[in-house]
Amino acid sequence: MNAQPHLRKDVGVRQSGRVKPATLIYSVDEVPPLPLTIALGLQHVFVMSVGWIFVVVAATSIGASRVEAETMIRMSMIASGLATILQARTRGPIGSGYLCPFSCGPAYVSASILAGQVGGLPLLWGMTTFSGIFEALLSRVMKRLQRVFPPEVTGLVVALVGIELVGIGAPRFLGYDPANGHLDMRAGAVALLTLAAMLAPTLWGKSKLRLYPVLIGLFVGYVASTLTRTLTLVHVRQVLDVPLLGFPRLPSALRFRFGMMLPFVIASICSVLKTVGDLTLCEKINDSEWKRTEMKEVSGGILAGGICSALSGLLGGVGQSTFSSNVGLSMATGATSRVIAWPAGLICIALAFFPRLAAIFSIMPEPVMGAVVVYVACFMILGGLQVMLSRMLDARRIFVIGIALVFGLSVEIVPGMYNSVPEWIRPLFSSSLALGTVLVVVLNLLFQLGTSKRKTFEIYPAAALGGDNDVRRIMEALGATWGMRPEVATRAANCLHELMIYFGHIGVRSPVHIEAQFDEFDLNFDIDYAGPEIHFPDQPPMVEAIASEAEAMPVLCAYVIRGYADGVSVTSQGQQSRIHLHFEH
Repeated sequence: MNAQPHLRKDVGVRQSGRVKPATLIYSVDEVPPLPLTIALGLQHVFVMSVGWIFVVVAATSIGASRVEAETMIRMSMIASGLATILQARTRGPIGSGYLCPFSCGPAYVSASILAGQVGGLPLLWGMTTFSGIFEALLSRVMKRLQRVFPPEVTGLVVALVGIELVGIGAPRFLGYDPANGHLDMRAGAVALLTLAAMLAPTLWGKSKLRLYPVLIGLFVGYVASTLTRTLTLVHVRQVLDVPLLGFPRLPSALRFRFGMMLPFVIASICSVLKTVGDLTLCEKINDSEWKRTEMKEVSGGILAGGICSALSGLLGGVGQSTFSSNVGLSMATGATSRVIAWPAGLICIALAFFPRLAAIFSIMPEPVMGAVVVYVACFMILGGLQVMLSRMLDARRIFVIGIALVFGLSVEIVPGMYNSVPEWIRPLFSSSLALGTVLVVVLNLLFQLGTSKRKTFEIYPAAALGGDNDVRRIMEALGATWGMRPEVATRAANCLHELMIYFGHIGVRSPVHIEAQFDEFDLNFDIDYAGPEIHFPDQPPMVEAIASEAEAMPVLCAYVIRGYADGVSVTSQGQQSRIHLHFEH
């Protein structure tokens, strides 16, 4: 089999403005061979099937029958498959252009249960349709809200998704029974074998086996489950008793209630922020020179999810969210090609009309499912931390992240603490993700009040010649306060330090006035000083001149300054001159 992509795979090759990381085998713009693409798509469907747990949770909590629950799963499959395909679109307003599959996420569970208890399944479906429309409308203004989603916010959302997976994966991994506190050692053995089978190709695989860790793990897990009698003939008969072909029933009615709007608006906002975090991670893992979230791509991804959530409600399913576990799988396999979305989406849609095939997923042994969840959670937690730490953090940002994390985790660590909150706001306290996400956004906006991204200060050049690094200390503080990328802050500090050394060599004794301005895209300095214009040479002075001529040292400084800055210009009026330094962020 020819496993080479249609595009070059050279590390560092720029594709559509992205630089391919060394960890990827097939990046978002590359096209794997068709058989490989289908296998990778099937692997994603297995991971997406974890989301169907949330449908069962919602259905059983409101007293729905087994047939109704199965129908909700099948209708949700259609919406998930379609959303996964639309997400990968690169043209038009719909889609982000990334492999970021959708499934039934936890964001909607609490609101769905509340709606089902108040008005039954018709109200659940009607409010799900409303939430999808709300998301679609919200997607149109996301670009204006970019300051609401700095890397520390999106990174925390991604990390919380991974942390929340712990509550799903760990009990299943160890066969934990909450009723009696019992751990099933047999289940733990199956899960351990499954996890080992996934880790082996990921850590040590040098062939294309690295692309199939979940499929390999599932094969080993199902075999181990059979040998340990975790999976029995009873489960096989359950699959065989299901018809091979069948058409799910459309809902007979939809209902809407104004009193249920707020819980679903909260659920939609949590889902949207989760999508922002997931797509930010997709952007980062596909570009080794990633700088910031591209809100145009995110807006398209949110619109795809909103449309399909509305469709899911109309068909009789539940709300759709980007499924972070699949992003973790893409990181683990090194295959992020958007083409994989097509077989993943089409298989998911097809399963809705072939209930026997869908039943194979429904009998997945819980320890096997737990091992898969633990596997992808590792990538989500660490991926979120990497996004958060891509910017310098000051005390303000530390408290934004810390407070949101503390109270977000309190939902899981102290069960029942928020049981007495009013019904209308309870979805906000339904999960670590929901509470932590809302808190980090609100605190980020609150703590930005009174802050300015403009700073004026003075530096004495003589101090720099004496070895004083005041300018570096100032830039370190500004970089943390303004949330700069560390490499940009360091480059700017070195540039300013070289400039002070230059002034010291040419005899500037009066203080140099510096005005700094920053936004997410640019860092600019206007430097006023008493002295002649500086000439910034294209070539450094000769080595012999540096060693023997005093005039060569300031020339060398000017050459180094030109190399540090992305743009330099000089103007003068009389004895006063101004240097403008520009750094791309």
